[in-house]
Amino acid sequence: MEKKEKILELKNVVYSFHTYGGVVQAVRDVSFEVRKGEVLGIVGESGCGKSVTAQCILRLNPEPPGFFGGGEIFYKGKDVLKMTNKEIREIRGGEIGFVFQDPMTSLNPTMRVGAQIEEVFYGRKDVSKEEKKKRAIEIMKLVGISDAEKRYKQYPHELSGGMKQRVMIAIALVSRPSVIICDEPTTSLDVTIEAQILDLLLELRDKLGTSIIMITHDLGVIARLCDRVIVMYGGKVVERGDVNEIFYETAHPYTRGLMGSIAKLDMSRGEKLKPIEGTPPDLFAPPKGCPFAARCEYCMDVCRELPPEEYRFSEEHKANCWLHHEYAPDNDIRKTVIKEGEV
Repeated sequence: MEKKEKILELKNVVYSFHTYGGVVQAVRDVSFEVRKGEVLGIVGESGCGKSVTAQCILRLNPEPPGFFGGGEIFYKGKDVLKMTNKEIREIRGGEIGFVFQDPMTSLNPTMRVGAQIEEVFYGRKDVSKEEKKKRAIEIMKLVGISDAEKRYKQYPHELSGGMKQRVMIAIALVSRPSVIICDEPTTSLDVTIEAQILDLLLELRDKLGTSIIMITHDLGVIARLCDRVIVMYGGKVVERGDVNEIFYETAHPYTRGLMGSIAKLDMSRGEKLKPIEGTPPDLFAPPKGCPFAARCEYCMDVCRELPPEEYRFSEEHKANCWLHHEYAPDNDIRKTVIKEGEV
C-alpha cells in the first residue's frame, strides 16, 4: 500500500508538569506521524497521556506548570516548538482544528453560537464581518445543524448535547484546517448521536481531505473510524499499526488486555469480562523498565529493569515488548520480527 504524504510528525516528545507533589512525567518519548487524509486513532485508558500529547501539538498545555523536556513537533516541515506566539496562533484553529472533550463545558454559555464559531477569525483583517457570518452558517449546515440561521443566534443552553458537539466540530472546521484533533468527541453522547457524529467526521474527511486524530478509550470508535492506531500506556507508545493489525494481530499484553475487557456479541450468557488487574504506574516516579510490567501476566525480570526495545512485524505494525526478543520464553503473543533492512 502506497504511503500518503506526511503532514504532522512528533519525534521523541517529552512533556511534564511541575506540581506541589513533584514533577509528573505525563508524556515520555512519544513519536508518531499523521498522513494526509487519514484517521489516526490514539487509544488507552484514562491518564495514559493521550490528551496531553494532543495538546502538545498546538502548545495548549499551560506553561508553567507544564514544560517540554525534549523532542520536536513538525507541521508541514516546520518545528511547532520553535514557532513564535504569533506563528502558533495562526496554526491554532486555522491550520489545525481541535474538538475538545466535553461540549457541555467547552462552549462559552454567555456567547451566541455564531460568535463562538467566528472567534477563529479573530484578528484577521482579511475576513469581513459579512464573510465571517457567511462561512459560519455554511459550516453549520455542513456539519448537519438544522435551521442554521436560527441556531447562529442561539446560546449553548438552547441546544441539545449532540447539537453542541456539532457546534464544536463546526468551530474546528470553519477555517478548513489540514488536521482536526478530536479529544473523545463522543464521550457524553448517547449511541445514536455518537453514530451520527462518527459518520459526520468520515464524511467531512472525504469531502475536505482533512486528516483526523481521534483520541478515545472506546475501541468501538477506533474500529469504526481509524486507518492506523497508536496504543499508549504510562505516557509511552507501546504498540502501533493499522487498525486490522491492532485488533487481529495484537502484539502487546496491554493491547490484548484492552481487547479482553470489552463485551463482545459472541459472549455466552453469564460470561464475565476480564479486567486488567492492578493500577497504572505512578508518573511522579515512572518505572525504569516497561510501564506495564507490574500488571502484565507475562512479566519477566528484564521487563522491570530495562525499557523494552521496539520490534517490527510489518511496515506499520510495531510494539515495545520484551516478549518478542529471541531469548524470551515461548509465549502465545510472540510475532515474527522483521529485522532492520528486511521488507
